Amino acid sequence: NVPTSARQAGLGGKVITLLNDVNQPLWNPSTINLEMDNQLGVNYLNFLTDIGYASASFAHMINRNFGALHTGVTYANYGEFIEADIDGNETGTFKAYDLSLSVGYARQISDSDFYFGANLKIINSVIHSYSSFGLAADLGLTYTNESVPYIFSLAVRNLGRQITTFDGTQEHLPLEIILGMSYRMENVPLRAYVTLDNLQKWNVAKPNPSNSSSGIDGSFTEEEISFLDNTMRHFVLGAEFFPESAFNLRLGYNFRRAKELKLNDIRTFAGFSAGFGLKMRRMKLNYAFTKYHPAENTSTFSLLINFGDQRY
Repeated sequence: NVPTSARQAGLGGKVITLLNDVNQPLWNPSTINLEMDNQLGVNYLNFLTDIGYASASFAHMINRNFGALHTGVTYANYGEFIEADIDGNETGTFKAYDLSLSVGYARQISDSDFYFGANLKIINSVIHSYSSFGLAADLGLTYTNESVPYIFSLAVRNLGRQITTFDGTQEHLPLEIILGMSYRMENVPLRAYVTLDNLQKWNVAKPNPSNSSSGIDGSFTEEEISFLDNTMRHFVLGAEFFPESAFNLRLGYNFRRAKELKLNDIRTFAGFSAGFGLKMRRMKLNYAFTKYHPAENTSTFSLLINFGDQRY
């Protein structure tokens, strides 16, 4: 659930309606199309506390009747940890990482402007000498028509289960349902994005201990979260300026991230993200900067290469 594509990260982190980005099917397989043929996307995210996320995507058209297949890999490296025994004596170091491999396919629903797609994923997680395997699927449905300026998508991500456990305890996969929409302005070089995430769990808000109030008797009252406040935490907004040009700018705002990482009496700008894209013949370079906290922010880098056409 961590975005590794710089374009997606720059637009708030949850966009699922990008039809011309080979990295998008990792989140929404219904966006797989023939225009992605022989395109490669390589991404790196310098995440919080020096956690490294890397991903790669590639699409290839089998033939025009069958369509294109999409393959992807996502790798999270959590770094090196100190190993110690029960008494606290250091005995060495160990590593931890997560790895996901996916294959995706999409088809147009007959006599309609709807496209349906699915990813099948193998997930492996390793902590020291312990490991776990899981199988998952992503399902996506997209409405798009070149004659209208809007695109709608619905994605159900991480359907599946853990096959082998770390120590006998069964864990759930992070299921998420996302609804997304994008709109291309007619007289302004701007495409707007609106996403509603975590629709499988409407109440996502948690009281912030810093906002609790204390009584004269020493008791504490938790922050009350309104219906509107909880509703807004499902929204992610994005804007892409000059989307069809060789150089474009992106802005995003994640309401839930902004609320959860807010500090009292300090303006942190948490929830904001920004980025740019630069086309160079067969290549495209994307970058995104994401605000999390005054102590830690992230940078995402993406390189897209088109091995098919003369120009990207």
